Amino acid sequence: MTSLCGTSFRVQRRKVIFLNACILLISTLITVQSVPIDKSKRWKKVGAKPEGESTFQDTGLYYDRYLREVVEVLETDPHFREKIQSADIEDIKSGKISKELDLVSHNIRTKLDELKRQEVARLRVLIKAKMDASEKTGIDHRMLLKQFDHLNHYNPHSFEPKDLDLLIKAATKDLENYDKERHDEFKRYEMMKEHERREYLKSLDEEKRKIEEAKYEEMRKKHKEHPKMNHPGSKDQLKEVWEETDGLDPTDFNPKTFFKLHDTNSDGFLDEQELEALFTKELEKVYDPKNEEDDMVEMEEERLRMREHVMNEIDIDKDRLINLAEFMRATEKREFLEPDGWETVDQQQLYTEDELQEFEKQIAEQERELQKRAENLYRQREDLQKQHDLIQAQKQELHQVVQQMEQKKMQQSIPPSVPDASLNFQPAGEQGAHLVSQQIGNAQPLSPGHLPEAGVSQSHQGS
Repeated sequence: MTSLCGTSFRVQRRKVIFLNACILLISTLITVQSVPIDKSKRWKKVGAKPEGESTFQDTGLYYDRYLREVVEVLETDPHFREKIQSADIEDIKSGKISKELDLVSHNIRTKLDELKRQEVARLRVLIKAKMDASEKTGIDHRMLLKQFDHLNHYNPHSFEPKDLDLLIKAATKDLENYDKERHDEFKRYEMMKEHERREYLKSLDEEKRKIEEAKYEEMRKKHKEHPKMNHPGSKDQLKEVWEETDGLDPTDFNPKTFFKLHDTNSDGFLDEQELEALFTKELEKVYDPKNEEDDMVEMEEERLRMREHVMNEIDIDKDRLINLAEFMRATEKREFLEPDGWETVDQQQLYTEDELQEFEKQIAEQERELQKRAENLYRQREDLQKQHDLIQAQKQELHQVVQQMEQKKMQQSIPPSVPDASLNFQPAGEQGAHLVSQQIGNAQPLSPGHLPEAGVSQSHQGS
């Protein structure tokens, strides 16, 4: 077993109330529907809400914030609160109550319109991210839109009765399966853990395999060596909390006082969170995060199972809240005084060998698919590398051509070289000019029109 952080798997608290003015709306829809509901509970809950503070717990739904904001806006409308108070479960399920939205104030509708526009904008970003991530995986993009069924996305601008109806039905459906999904997730977790253990053993030689199997059995045995675990919700279990958590004399145990002590928000009910807090002492007997043999994921599954068991035994009206009358009635049952034994998670068969083999087949198929995708990606990488090398070669060749052209251009722009002055070579014309200048420099000034004889003779010869 592996010691893991329990908070990563911790079942999020789901005492969901679609309307805070109507605990009936969601908490009753996700339970047995034929049982009449005590509507007074929801109003006591509303009365217990501190000013400016939301009484909602995180539902774990991806649209949790939108759900809570819609509720908080709707519960400010007196007309809608009154209609919800008098509505029965069928009115809510059928969508009849959603039609009352047409009668709420304009200010409320405006706020709801804005909430919907914000939610649609958030979903568009989410859809785009999913589409970008799945662009090459062959996922149908239309199916992404169908995942968001808690609002009418065809009308993204205004909050209509249909939006309220969709929100109620979506939350109801999602929360109905919440616990089941957590159990299924835990089952997959356990099968994966066993699958990985077996695969690891296959990689060992005979001697090391025997050592690992002996260690595994030793850890299992050590995990089972713990103090007696009391049946959740029994008198012994509650008395232990009374003594060790509350610090009270066990001989003075009083169920009514116990109920009031652990109704931490003083609203007259034990909700799921308050109930689960009662099991901490029992869980600490079996699970210690410091022990390698104790799995904290299993601890949270144990906590969930305990809460479900007590709720099934005590919560008569199935509203996921335990009132004082229900609690006191449970303390009068024989099961409260003489409970059956409680089997922990590790004592139960969570899956069969056939289920494990089927699970392993799915894992193998997923691995093959991943391997195929990895090979395709590797080939694409090689192709890209070849293209990159080709481009680099072309780039180098082009660079060399440019250099050659620049060299030729520079050579053409260089002027002809000047002869060496040491050779004393001068063209004929330049020699004559030099002689003339010499003679002029040595002769006396001449009168205008008079030419030297040398110049005259040369001009005659030229003619």
